[in-house]
Amino acid sequence: MADKTILDYETVDIDLEKKELIIIDQTKLPGKTELIRLSEAKDIWDAIYLLKVRGAPAIGVAAAMGLYILACKIVTDSLDEFYEEFVKCKDYLDSSRPTAVNLHWALERMDEVAKGEILSLKNSNYNYAQEEAIILKALEKECLLIKEEDIWVCRTIGEYGLSLLKPGDGILTHCNAGQLATCKYGTATAPIYLGTEQGYNFKVFADETRPLLQGARLTAYELMSAGVDVTLICDNTSGMVMKNGWVQAVFVGCDRVAANGDTANKIGTSMVATLAKRYNVPFYVCAPTSTIDMSTPTGDEIHIEERKSEEVTEMWYEERMAPAGVKVFNPAFDVTDNDLITGIITEYGIARAPFTQDFIDIFKRKEEAGYGK
Repeated sequence: MADKTILDYETVDIDLEKKELIIIDQTKLPGKTELIRLSEAKDIWDAIYLLKVRGAPAIGVAAAMGLYILACKIVTDSLDEFYEEFVKCKDYLDSSRPTAVNLHWALERMDEVAKGEILSLKNSNYNYAQEEAIILKALEKECLLIKEEDIWVCRTIGEYGLSLLKPGDGILTHCNAGQLATCKYGTATAPIYLGTEQGYNFKVFADETRPLLQGARLTAYELMSAGVDVTLICDNTSGMVMKNGWVQAVFVGCDRVAANGDTANKIGTSMVATLAKRYNVPFYVCAPTSTIDMSTPTGDEIHIEERKSEEVTEMWYEERMAPAGVKVFNPAFDVTDNDLITGIITEYGIARAPFTQDFIDIFKRKEEAGYGK
């Protein structure tokens, strides 16, 4: 029997019997694969904030499952009181990561289910215990559906992305938009995995992605586990590999896309996009429609999360690597302007400039398909 690799684990899962969220603690990778079980609100919030679970799609699934688990713990004797406590749990989880729109999107989906069930149960002949059981069953079904949809979405994005590539291409990616950021396939890595299955023999360059090193610790790790030809490079090497002609396309994920196509992704993405334009390398953003926020006109309105200075000055080092007291600017994300983006790959097609109209068409196709919400 072949040895188990990181790709054989579920990034996000749920134990329905014990009512526990199960995730890989990604802060321990690649040195240690540790599954942790969470059932308390503070622990679930911490897991999202501290990047034990990370990547916009995976965060959304984890939040939905976490909210269901917390709903199972609510002790009241009326529908109104149940919903009041439910909203408190939802808002608390929603505060953990402000930039990733999937977090809010998934929690709002769960909220819509709860509200819909409560409305339908008003004036029913059920007692409260029966009403609560009906609501919880609907919430359980929804959180499992969100995970199921994520797998389909990522594979479909992979198929669209693969149509833009040819065998032997060099691909550069930044941060981790792989299976560890989703439930399967990843977004930016989905074309790589599907192409590998078909013998495309891609050569992938993974930026290390400072300061949290998701490219080094996670992307390089999972691609190696899948047998992909991957080379780890320092963030400031991406221009050289493009200039050398080793890269035919850049694929990145995203945490939020504005209506005009401006895209927030891990810090450093905008520099990669700028270099790609300089060297005429196509730059593609892989974005589930759930990350496209049509209520945000441009990237200027995207709230950028800032993180602790310790991530820059001492994290990952045996000794502090910066002078004590130095000022640190540590944004988690930056915004890539839409004019640097060749295409935004969704599960319902590829959007190109002008992005707003293409997004409208994509959402129309999504509505007509009737899959997802």
